[in-house]
Amino acid sequence: MPPITRRAALSLGAATPMLARAQGVWPERPVRIIVPFPGGSTPDTAARTLVPHFSAVFGQPFVIENRVGAGGNIGTDAVAKATDGHTLGVSINGPIATAPALFANLPYDPMRDIAPISLLARTGQVLAVHPSLPARSFAEFIAHARANPSAIAYGSVGAGSGGHLAMVDLMARTGTEMVHVPYRGFPQAVVDLVAGRIQAIIIIVSGILPQLREGQARALAVTAQARVPQLPDVPTLQEAGLAGATSYAWNGLIGPASMPAERVERLAMEARRALDAPEARGRMEAAGFQVTASTAAEFRAFIAEEAARWGGLIRRQGIQPES
Repeated sequence: MPPITRRAALSLGAATPMLARAQGVWPERPVRIIVPFPGGSTPDTAARTLVPHFSAVFGQPFVIENRVGAGGNIGTDAVAKATDGHTLGVSINGPIATAPALFANLPYDPMRDIAPISLLARTGQVLAVHPSLPARSFAEFIAHARANPSAIAYGSVGAGSGGHLAMVDLMARTGTEMVHVPYRGFPQAVVDLVAGRIQAIIIIVSGILPQLREGQARALAVTAQARVPQLPDVPTLQEAGLAGATSYAWNGLIGPASMPAERVERLAMEARRALDAPEARGRMEAAGFQVTASTAAEFRAFIAEEAARWGGLIRRQGIQPES
């Protein structure tokens, strides 16, 4: 081999590892997972359940960053606008599916700017009332609400939240009228329900289970398709006579829309593997959630269905974020 050709070959050989690093295995450095809600929230729990597995199989640390505000829109926007190639997110219904119908100036478009990776977990919610309310069944609750328009005040974690929309849907289907009282988080709403300052709430089961067990609140129905394990004696809305009102609170793994398709597929596969581990599944079930890991295509289709259903309700009812 002529000297110049030999030198060129040696130079190319030396450059090959650097080229592989530049073009090859992802991630090249730590990855942040933005959670748009505080530590201890259900999307935070889901994200932290993924971290050990992701860190092990990808060979880089995965680090949780809680970026709260605007009902999850701020953190979700940060994921949508990330350009570093090393940012993911775990978000919930609102910022991904219903925010476009609720906020006129949303700084991101979930369908255009976000890559759905995998649905992670979902949970039915429970309709709970203060024990002083003269209703020991869902039918009695509706009868009382019809006989006393606007006499029942119900809490939620904000306009457009899962619990708020589920109650608006319930009212539309039953011809009832109740007064919405929004809170910044479910703990204060539960405190006020127990104190009798509000009379009803639709909330994730884990958010009120201790109070239900202690008799400080009464469960009338769950929004899931089947009864939930934590409340086996509480009927579903379908069983209670209200067809078509099944709904879930859920969370999912997302990334910016610029994420390569093969990376999305790999992350979805590893999310399923992470949540299939008995310890991880147990952790999510202890938080009241059912593991529902999916493919990216299934998650995208699910988001579109949720956006159509709840976005339509928001527009029909004229729901405003400050209401």
